[in-house]
This record gives sequence, C-alpha cells and structure tokens, in this order.
Amino acid sequence: MAEAKTKLKKPRGKVRLIEGKCIACGARCQSSCPVDGIQMSDAGEPQIELSKCIGCLKCVKACPGSALEIFYTPEELEILAQLAGQQDLAEEDADPEELARRELVAAYRGVWVFVEQTEGEAARVSWELMGKGQELAAKLGVELCAVVMGDKVEHLCREAFSYGADKAYLMDQPVLKHYRTYPYLDALCHLIDKYKPEIVLMGATGMGRDLAGAVATRVKTGLTADCTGLDIDPKRNLMQTRPAFGGNIMATIMCDRFRPQMATVRSHVMPMPAQVMGRTGKIVPVSLPISEADIFTKVLQVIRDKKAGDVDIAGAEFIVSGGRGMMAKENFAILQELADELGGVVGASRSAVDAGWMPGDRQVGQTGKTVRPKIYIACGISGAIQHLVGMQDSDLIVAINRDKEAPIFEVANYGIVGDLFDVVPALIAALREMKASKGSVEVKDVKAA
Repeated sequence: MAEAKTKLKKPRGKVRLIEGKCIACGARCQSSCPVDGIQMSDAGEPQIELSKCIGCLKCVKACPGSALEIFYTPEELEILAQLAGQQDLAEEDADPEELARRELVAAYRGVWVFVEQTEGEAARVSWELMGKGQELAAKLGVELCAVVMGDKVEHLCREAFSYGADKAYLMDQPVLKHYRTYPYLDALCHLIDKYKPEIVLMGATGMGRDLAGAVATRVKTGLTADCTGLDIDPKRNLMQTRPAFGGNIMATIMCDRFRPQMATVRSHVMPMPAQVMGRTGKIVPVSLPISEADIFTKVLQVIRDKKAGDVDIAGAEFIVSGGRGMMAKENFAILQELADELGGVVGASRSAVDAGWMPGDRQVGQTGKTVRPKIYIACGISGAIQHLVGMQDSDLIVAINRDKEAPIFEVANYGIVGDLFDVVPALIAALREMKASKGSVEVKDVKAA
C-alpha cells in the first residue's frame, strides 16, 4: 500500500520589532498578547520572548506605528514555498474561530450612505459621501445604497440616485420627522439586521456622531470617527484613515472581524460628485412598528441658533487664515482686508482661537472645520498636522511665514518667506491696483506650477 503523503501545515512564524519604528504608544502590543510574550523596556519598546510567541498577529494588528512584523526561519520559508499555489490552503489552515469569522463577513454585502436631512433638505456631507461610496462599491462589486429617514422625504431618494445611489431604503413616517436618537437608532438597526450592509458611511455632524456611536454599540461593531481617507484592501476590508495621537500620525484602521464596517467623515473632506439629473434607481419602502407614544423624548420647538451675518467658513471659496504669527487680535484686521478684496472669509488656526483672537467657528483643522476652498492663504501658520488635515485638500494653497522650514511649505503650492505684515499689505495693494486697471479680478482655473 502506498504510504500516505504527509500534509504540510502553514507555519505561523514569530514576531519581531522593526528597528526605529516604535512610537512608544503605551504598550498596546503587550496588552494584546494572549500568551504574555511581550515585556516593555524602559524606553517603552517591546521585548519579545520568542519561546512564547505563537505568531497570532494580534500584536502586529494592535501596533499603531506598524513597528512589528512576522518573520520565518529558513525551514519555514521552504515550507511556505512548497505550499505556494495551493488554492485551498486558507481553508485547510483556518481554525474554527477564523471560519466563523469568514462566515459572518460573507453574509454582509453592499455600501450604504446615511442621508442626513433636516426638514427635507439633505446635508451636503451626505452627497460627498455618495461620491466616495461609488468608488468603494465599484471596488467591491456591490450596490451603493442610500438610507433615507424622515417624514415626506421620498424626494431625497431621487436626489440620491442623481448623486450615484443604485438603491434607496426609505423609512417615511411622521415619528421620524425630527431627529431623536432612539427612533432613528431603532430604524437604522432594523435595516442593518434585515439587509446586512458591509459598509455604512455617515457624516461627522452632530446628528451623525450621535447616531453612529449608538448604532455601532447596539450591533456590536467598530466605528472610526472623522476619517480623512477611505479605501478597500484585498480582503474587502474598509481601510479607514484618520489622524491619531493628537494628530501626530495618520493611522489606518480596519474592522476585519465584525460587520458592518462603520465610519464618519466631516463635510468638505471628500469631493462633491457630479450630479446626473434623471438618473434612476430602486426605492425600497420599509416601515418600523413604532409610534409617538413609544418615545419618551418629545420635540416641542425647533430653535435655529444660526444668526444673521454668521460666516460659513466650511463653504467659502476663498479663505485667509491667521495663526500664532498674527501676534494679536487687532492684527486680524489686515487679513479681513485681504479677504474682502478676494470676496472670501477669515479663518484661524487653533492657537489663534485658543488665544481669543478669533471665534471658535472660524477655526480650521482637526478640532475645527475641514475646508476645501479654491484658494487658501495661510498667514503666520506653522503647519502642524492638526491644521493641515483641515485644509490640505484646498485647490490652491499660499503660505506666508518668516520661517522657511515651517511645515506649511510642504503642502503649499506657493510659499512666501517673509514678514506677513509686509507681504499681506503688498498683496492688498496689488489686488486693488489690478481691480482699478481691469475693473475686477476673476480667479479661475488656477493650477500650481
């Protein structure tokens, strides 16, 4: 009788530290190790006990600085070479927990965008997310679906189709007219349980942040807030990029063991897609068995806090921002002059807002507003990453700073090294001279050299 062929088992390898990449995050790798195989040095770097390491990858996934990797011995590399090309390797090597994970993930398909609305008018960020949702759905080969909730809001389904949605789930009931956490939470969780999307995108607005966190908690999945980038990896996982550690690094987060994958994105972070009028799709009406009597919170009156004269810095096409280099509150007057000549508004960095020189609604950056103007002029702003993530997608960036090594020059299309109190008045004078000679100044199709 022929001797049975020995079945090769895929080696797991061992973990090792990549020299110079540890960011001393606070022992996340140590806390994630199931076999207590990692100890921390006085410098905050992991010391791995190879005799204990089982190659489970948990510490590798937990490391925010990508400072850990798996390595193999020459013998293990030889086994991997022999196993290469076997189509059923992943299934044969998977443990019961991994198989259960794959079964769970496989049951979820589709990309959803929650269409936030107030009195029948959709928030701009919903349509921005529809454009990004189209890209993600195309990579996954699935439908892009809009989720529309409210009272008498069927018209938003047709608007969603014009921005790229293939299907719209409509929950049109009087009880959903005004946003309240619990009815919207019940409604969205009902849809998720019934139709099982693999990705749910929401705007990082007051409503979106409140609802997304509640939904993620109830359906027991992960949520990444304030993402600045979204993409798909080869295993159908949503790659969610956002600033981390106070904005000092950009982290890419993935939720590979749970579904749906949820992310929120601020307005003006994603580009607005082109609207195709007349585009159609399928509307799926869904009702929720809930009445007003079931809800404890009642809306007595809606009071608008936006006052006449308030500036919407996020929607401005021209922004002149000042930072610590402005030196004092009264010096922002020259930025206002420049903004008036351009037909724009004045913004500020966090340091300027913290100093009381500008109000909080003018702050640009990670903890302020994300903007995408045609022209962004940064005056006396060093360019910390917390500020850059809020304005780096502007069409044209002009930086004015005395420090030629300032980080702001790394993202600027044009940089002026000099005293802003000399440069800004010179720009104002030049603009006024151009207006006097030509009648008006029109900025269009501006491209960086």
